[in-house]
Amino acid sequence: MLHLTLFSLFGLICVAGAINLLAQRHPINSALSLIVVMGSLAAEYMLLGAEFVAVVQVIIYAGAIMVLFVFVIMLLNAGEEERSPGSRIALLLGVPGLLVLMGTVAWVLIRQNLGLVSAGALPGTPPAIGRLLFRDFLLPFEITSVLILIAIMGAVVLARKEH
Repeated sequence: MLHLTLFSLFGLICVAGAINLLAQRHPINSALSLIVVMGSLAAEYMLLGAEFVAVVQVIIYAGAIMVLFVFVIMLLNAGEEERSPGSRIALLLGVPGLLVLMGTVAWVLIRQNLGLVSAGALPGTPPAIGRLLFRDFLLPFEITSVLILIAIMGAVVLARKEH
């Protein structure tokens, strides 16, 4: 019962952080809200018994990637977001799409008997996961690191002032 209560609590914190991330007008506040989401996801992983994934979530995502996001935001000198009146097409397509998505998730959860109790940790030890990451999935791992490097270089080019 305690696990389900904590799981629900951290799930609510995660959803509240995600909503706050979207509602913020300043990019730094959005980045801080994303850190709250990443931290609550790490707590969810801990409750599911995936300690390695929880630690990676904190070290890599809440640590390194968020520092990179904040660095790029500061480099671009992004100010407060200007609000536009909104798109009617987005409203007409977004609300039914959201309802279909929520209905699908509810249907899958009901069909799986609320699958929360049967969820388990990822199989494998940290050395086995490391072998998978650096041997079997080395190419996608390296492609991701090159894409992050390209994004940083693009941010520097965009932020550079012409003389």
